[in-house]
Amino acid sequence: MTTRPIILIEDDIDDKKFLEEAFIELSIKNPLLWFDTCKAAKNFLKSTTDQPFIIFCDINLPGQSGIELKREIDASEELREKTIPFVFYTTTANQDYIKEAYTKLTVQGFFQKSHDFEQTKKDIQLIVEYWKRCLHPN
Repeated sequence: MTTRPIILIEDDIDDKKFLEEAFIELSIKNPLLWFDTCKAAKNFLKSTTDQPFIIFCDINLPGQSGIELKREIDASEELREKTIPFVFYTTTANQDYIKEAYTKLTVQGFFQKSHDFEQTKKDIQLIVEYWKRCLHPN
């Protein structure tokens, strides 16, 4: 069985490297697929036959926000039926975004980025372990 990829939608190269290092130290074997725009991620999601394990998405992204991307995913039967767990992992954790994420969108988590490496590893491990154990259509 092939290990399912983890999608990382993040435009900040320093944050990308920080997260990649956390995944490496945690020995998470899922390949990381990085996209720096929502458009690139959405094009991949529409074209791939792979079943991604989870999406980690920032909110403030160039061209289209993570919130706007999730609205499009939820509105698209094709993308919604892929049932990919979607987690916001972002610096911008204001109450309006959190409320919309949980009341109008189908997200499976909203986490604020930490600048502490050990806390970041704990967050990632918690999220990944949860989805490894969770019953899911895929």
